Amino acid sequence: MNEILSVIKKWMTRLLAGIATVLLSVMTLLVLYQVFTRYVLNSPAAFTEELVRYFLIWTGFIGAAYAFITREHMCLVLVRDSLSPAGRRILMTVIDVLILLFAVFVITIGGFKLALSAQKVFSALLGIPRSLVYAMAPISGLFIILAQIINIYEDVTGITIEGGNE
Repeated sequence: MNEILSVIKKWMTRLLAGIATVLLSVMTLLVLYQVFTRYVLNSPAAFTEELVRYFLIWTGFIGAAYAFITREHMCLVLVRDSLSPAGRRILMTVIDVLILLFAVFVITIGGFKLALSAQKVFSALLGIPRSLVYAMAPISGLFIILAQIINIYEDVTGITIEGGNE
């Protein structure tokens, strides 16, 4: 079981880091292109602002999923660090279950409903369906669900699954 979870965790970590890297690189190039066309050519490329905004949304969702699988999400450790090791495991399990429920019902199901409702709504400049932008919520929600299942397994068993932070 640990080997399977390790492979999944390693695969997810690499995939999410790769997607975030590509999105950030493309955003950087688009912003540089926007600056060049605006200040050098005096004719700004209008499409870049909208595209960068959408890529930023996607990067945020992908980054959230990456933070959950690597357990590098920001947290307040005051309460956690004041507990015994057994208390920490219980607290982390409860927190991870709550995050899992949020990921299932709000991010994944809610995001799916939002994406479906926006199929006939098109972006002002690019003319692409907003559902493409909103689709990142349920996609990242699935990654977060998988990450939280692994995290809960780690919390309950006390075994750390290798594969993150590589």
